[in-house]
Amino acid sequence: MPTLLHIDSSLHPAPLSASRAVTAAFRGTWQDQHPTGTVTYRDLAATPAPHITADAYDAGGTDPAARTPEQAAAFAERALLIEELEQADAIVIGAPMYNYTIPSTLKAWLDNVILLGRTTGDAPSAKGTPVTVVASRGGSYAPGTPRESFEYVQNYLTTVLRDALGLDVVFIVPEMTMAPHVPALAEFLPLFEASRERAFEDAASRAKAVA
Repeated sequence: MPTLLHIDSSLHPAPLSASRAVTAAFRGTWQDQHPTGTVTYRDLAATPAPHITADAYDAGGTDPAARTPEQAAAFAERALLIEELEQADAIVIGAPMYNYTIPSTLKAWLDNVILLGRTTGDAPSAKGTPVTVVASRGGSYAPGTPRESFEYVQNYLTTVLRDALGLDVVFIVPEMTMAPHVPALAEFLPLFEASRERAFEDAASRAKAVA
């Protein structure tokens, strides 16, 4: 039975979140293709992954039989998150841009699942799994724009998800999402609407492709 790992990290609820709307559309199409499939859902804003501690970090490089009780307890949550990653046949991640980079809750999730010798290294345990990242942002940081150099979402996640974890990464990028809410950006409403429509189309196409 196929499994989708669906991760949201937006602070805002679905009606106000561009990334949640697109990840939900992806999930809906994926479920249409897999009526009996399983969805593992992580809302990192509602239930954050713990920031990694020294015990949780050190446990990753310690033989399980030699771990202290504190290390074993701290590693239990890491193990659960890692297993969810490894068991997924497809992954969709909502990664809105906050202050030019990803939400801290998503960074905490990544710190938990990156484990040298298991999920990263010579033979990453989830290698090849398709991951779709919905990288929404309030403005535009596309190549050729004045703020191109401020883009630290796609650059960082490409390094971590593709290069470290070995996943098959595709980005969907809804831009100018603040245009409907900020009067000074009203002139960019057509760009926002076109970007939003394209994001939903891309989400449906990608969900079908990885199904």
